[in-house]
Amino acid sequence: MGGARTSWGRIRQTSVTEIQRPPSIRGGMTAPDVPFQFRRTGHVSRNRAVLAAMTNKQSSEDGTLSEDEINWLLMRAEGGFGIITTAATHVVPDGQGWKGEMGVWGDHHVPGLTRLATGIRERGAISLAQIFHGGMFAPEAITGVRPVSASENPLSKDSDETSRELSYDEIESIISSFGDAASRCAKAGFDGVELHGAHGYLICQFLGEKTNRREDVWGGEIFDRARFLMRIIQDVRNKVPENFILGVRISPEHRKVGVRLEDSLELAEMLSEAGIDFLHISCWDCSWGSSEFPEDERTLTQWFSDRLGKSVPIISAGGIWSTSDAKAVMASGADMVAVARVAIGHADWASHISEENYSPVKPPFSNQHLLEQGLSETFVDYMRGWDGFVA
Repeated sequence: MGGARTSWGRIRQTSVTEIQRPPSIRGGMTAPDVPFQFRRTGHVSRNRAVLAAMTNKQSSEDGTLSEDEINWLLMRAEGGFGIITTAATHVVPDGQGWKGEMGVWGDHHVPGLTRLATGIRERGAISLAQIFHGGMFAPEAITGVRPVSASENPLSKDSDETSRELSYDEIESIISSFGDAASRCAKAGFDGVELHGAHGYLICQFLGEKTNRREDVWGGEIFDRARFLMRIIQDVRNKVPENFILGVRISPEHRKVGVRLEDSLELAEMLSEAGIDFLHISCWDCSWGSSEFPEDERTLTQWFSDRLGKSVPIISAGGIWSTSDAKAVMASGADMVAVARVAIGHADWASHISEENYSPVKPPFSNQHLLEQGLSETFVDYMRGWDGFVA
């Protein structure tokens, strides 16, 4: 089962010795308003505040960026965030996960991406596009084709419908599409991309032992289940400039697809060896520990910090609202903190993180307040589905 084990370290089209592992700049007790430098690429973030990728359903039907989505992101760059990450953007048409999702699968997307990247840069922030494929969560009602995955998997508890297992050639084609998407982002002026390997989407489906039951080189133990992700990293690196930021977001634990903590920690070590520029762990709540090891008092951030040491910068996301929350997460080992919900309600959150007791108002927010914070009516309607967020 699986292929021969070979090292994934320093993967790139050129000699692996050309790339030096970026020295750690682990935050520890560093304050969230202190600048952060990506040592390999030289990019400097003005602080440790990252706008996480957020579904907002504001893009056009063909995946091009709307004025509403551009304005929403630029308002957060103006509000002081060091890094701005786009919503998840699909790399092929049949990888789309929901309506109103931005795309990066065609050259017609580049003009909008260029406007966004330019605006973010002019406002002093680093720009990242989060690229992904929905896999079994790319509905046929949207894409017109049967969803695909690492293996044939049930699409829901209430249906007999299943995903279709990808062929070897199809896997290779999707890998190439990720690289092509990253190349478009680079041409548009983005500083980098984040590969979305979390939350149960296609990369995560390959990583999970429940959703990936293949018996070829793409399945087996975690080293082989990670082959899809590692090959994507390789293809992206082959198609972008040397100083292009490349990071990965993962779910430390995901029961539905079968992602276990120990596998995620081993994956993190592999990603560190491969020389990624950051690892973004999606914790849902950064104060939580492992659901698999409830007797261990460490937070998930601490688990990864303990395992990785100083080898790769860590971004942690989940439940961060106040300055004290951000400091606590950084004290547990994160180099940067990523926020979503608080940034929806407070576009200038990052400009206040130097304030010791900053703790902004929590939901519910009025419709008018959210409009003033740069959300469109479409985005506000989407947020009504979040319990207690909109008054």
